[in-house]
Order: sequence, then structure tokens, then C-alpha cells
Amino acid sequence: MSATANTELVRRMYEANGDADVINELVSPDLAWDVTPGFPHGGVYHGSEGVFEYFGKLMPQVDSWETEVEEYHPSGEDRVFVVGHYHPTKNGKSTAVRFIHEWTVRDGKLTRMYQAADSAVAQQAVNG
Repeated sequence: MSATANTELVRRMYEANGDADVINELVSPDLAWDVTPGFPHGGVYHGSEGVFEYFGKLMPQVDSWETEVEEYHPSGEDRVFVVGHYHPTKNGKSTAVRFIHEWTVRDGKLTRMYQAADSAVAQQAVNG
């Protein structure tokens, strides 16, 4: 796929806002969803089931969780970097948590999401 097509695939993932049908369509069965150690529920999750497992653990701890993408940066033939902020809200207080995601695309599917994020701020927002 081209860098533009890869970027659009990644963009669709964010725009899905948790829609299971879209996530199942975009994600490879062997997806590695790699959440930064120290981040709430950090670890590696696999496939769309892993994505749902991760958010199933995270969402009960907050009132809401918004993801604001600020920039998409295609890199080479199979990677897209995404820069933005998470906005978890708990007990009426919203926090901005900076992140960068590195996505790998293979055969028109998302095969890896590697997250680097401000774990300390995220933990305070979720567990504060």
C-alpha cells in the first residue's frame, strides 16, 4: 500500500471511536497492540480481541476517554506515526496525556500499534 493509503487506514482506526465492526475490518488477526509499560494496563494485547480486552479494563476506571490526533506522519512503505493527546475524564476532571503511536501496516491491515505515552500523567488521571 502507498503511504497515503496507510495513513487513511490508520485514520479510519481513530475515527472508528471503538466501533467493533470497523476495528475487526482494519485489524490483522495477529495485531500486536503494545501499550507502554507503566501506562494503565500496559502490556501487549493481540488481535481485535486484545484491543477490546484492553479497553474493557481501562474504560470502567474513567468517565470518558477521548483521543485527539494532532498529526499523521507516514514513514516508509509500512509505517505511520501518530502524535496527539488522550483526554481521560474522571470525576469531572479532564487531563491531557501526550502520546505517539507507531503503526505498522501489512497487506492492508493494521499489524502493530506501538505506544509511547506519558505514563505518570495517565496513571494519575486514571487512579488519582
